[in-house]
Amino acid sequence: MEAFNIKNLSFKYAGSDFCALKDIDLNIEKGEFVALIGESGSSKTTLLKLLKKELSPKGELNGEIFFEGIKIKELSHRDSAQKIGYISQNPDSQLVTDKVYSELAFGLENLGFGKEEIRSRVSEFASFFKLSDCFNMNVNDLSGGQKQLLNLASVMTMRPEVLLLDEPTSMLDPVSAIDFITALKRLCDDLGTTVIIAEHRLADILPIADRVVCLENGEIIADAPPRSICCQLKDRRIYRTLPEVSRLFYKLGGEGEAPLTIREGRKFLYKKNNLHINYSVNEIKTEPILSAKELWFRYERKTPDILKGVSFNVNRGEVYALVGANGCGKSTLIGVLSGRLKAYRGKVKRGGKIAVLPQNPRDLFVKDTLEEDFKSVNNSYTELCNAFEIISLLSRHPYDLSGGELQKAAVVKLLLSSPSILMLDEPTKGLDSFAKSELGELLGNLGDITVLLVTHDLEFAAEFSDRCGLLFDGEITSEDNSREFFSSNNFYTTRVVRLTRGIIEGAVTEKDLYEE
Repeated sequence: MEAFNIKNLSFKYAGSDFCALKDIDLNIEKGEFVALIGESGSSKTTLLKLLKKELSPKGELNGEIFFEGIKIKELSHRDSAQKIGYISQNPDSQLVTDKVYSELAFGLENLGFGKEEIRSRVSEFASFFKLSDCFNMNVNDLSGGQKQLLNLASVMTMRPEVLLLDEPTSMLDPVSAIDFITALKRLCDDLGTTVIIAEHRLADILPIADRVVCLENGEIIADAPPRSICCQLKDRRIYRTLPEVSRLFYKLGGEGEAPLTIREGRKFLYKKNNLHINYSVNEIKTEPILSAKELWFRYERKTPDILKGVSFNVNRGEVYALVGANGCGKSTLIGVLSGRLKAYRGKVKRGGKIAVLPQNPRDLFVKDTLEEDFKSVNNSYTELCNAFEIISLLSRHPYDLSGGELQKAAVVKLLLSSPSILMLDEPTKGLDSFAKSELGELLGNLGDITVLLVTHDLEFAAEFSDRCGLLFDGEITSEDNSREFFSSNNFYTTRVVRLTRGIIEGAVTEKDLYEE
């Protein structure tokens, strides 16, 4: 039986002449795990939101969407709320109560379930998602990974037929992301839940997906099983977003269906001979522009310390990447370094003007269009907009942009203020691989502008940062040039390291193995 049947669907946002979706015909069977892929701005989010009528954006819609044979616009609000679950990329955006147990019960209470039924479902799903230990905690005290699992559990207590997920792991550290994706796989396999997920972390998603639907400029250009999709997209720009192991397979002469997992890729590499490394190590800059010495910070007098004696330097003109688990204090450290937060012990020395990209880039925009926002900072914005490929978005309202488009626009606005130090909190959130590469190259060509970035994107950090540091338990416990840093780690490392370790020593990024 079909979960969704989409017929000849086209959509334009209100006030726009641009067609965000064009002639979409798509059937999704019950119990399928479908990955929705495409470059930033390909309208994945738009399509997902149209599948849940409460979230449907305003605009001109043609065609029909059927859910279990009923037109989506005719679906009752109760059925839509109960049967179609939705998880967004920002874990905080869906939390509505102060306690974990209240959050789990919230949807059921609003649907009018009795106390015994609520208690039964809440306890069952809290156990399933391993939330028992934090059942009585404040939601604000949870890590990002725990918050996203709580969002998922809260939706699942209503036993939805379908889960729609829009970049749900984009703000999670690598370990938390794997836990979340594993939970989705179990829901699909054990409960028969239909999963439709828009995601850029394809190396983790494709091995468990049944189908991959690829969007380009609002149109479906491919719809096939994961192993076939890699071969179909070899000559497309979107190919850059596919898993490294699959791209490496074809680059090194593989034929037929591509491997999708590290294990499968290692079997292929064992058969290859005479593979060489192409890397070079960037010269490390040594003139400090930002220094922290023995920083201690807590949010309230009686709460635990978040920072516990952090000391490190960031040098002029370098790109320094800070990695670590959700909740370890990376964003807090940026707040202290930028002056937004004040440490109760320790010193910060700043050698120039600082601009900060927050985790939620929407906070930077206050005007009705991007162009007005940019003009409020600097009239010379055209060159940067061309470089970041957002010139066509200038007339759009910032809140109508996709996550990736908004990220790029936010970086442009910060650069227009001519900072000496650029602090970026999760700058690759919502970006496909191609957009990440463009962003990384632009950051590397900023001259004397220093970049300090907080990221869970280890591949991005490995390729584009000069140095990396790991924040753990309130301190930076390891720090090195990026190549040495990732080569020596087991979990906080790149997929290329895991793929090639013991076979091709020294490889950290794809570019080490072949030239693009």
